[in-house]
Amino acid sequence: MAMITKASAATPAAGDEVEALTAAACMFKSLGDPTRLAIVQHLALGEHRVVDMTAHLGLAQSTVSAHLACLKDCDLVASRPVGRASMFSLKHPELLDLLRQAEVLLGVTRDAVTLCPTFGAAAAEPR
Repeated sequence: MAMITKASAATPAAGDEVEALTAAACMFKSLGDPTRLAIVQHLALGEHRVVDMTAHLGLAQSTVSAHLACLKDCDLVASRPVGRASMFSLKHPELLDLLRQAEVLLGVTRDAVTLCPTFGAAAAEPR
């Protein structure tokens, strides 16, 4: 995926730009759930089994498994069998770089994102 930035040397065709931005939007949507972010944050500490994550996050096994499946489908986490269980880990260390930069941006914008009428906390509440 090649996101378009000011630093890009070449100007892509309109279709290529939309395709690149669509892929980026899909990636951000995959990370756009607090539970998935909590799983990613926990996996940043190292490999874990689903049972470890359910205990740590206080979530049902089915919830953790469903979110892990989403992250795996998006190629963000990997799993390997260990006996009857699977060990999950982050597949790309660049994901941690992205999350660190998101923290920097959140620090700069402060509460703007949570107050946003379209995507903020109030937008999720039933009207």
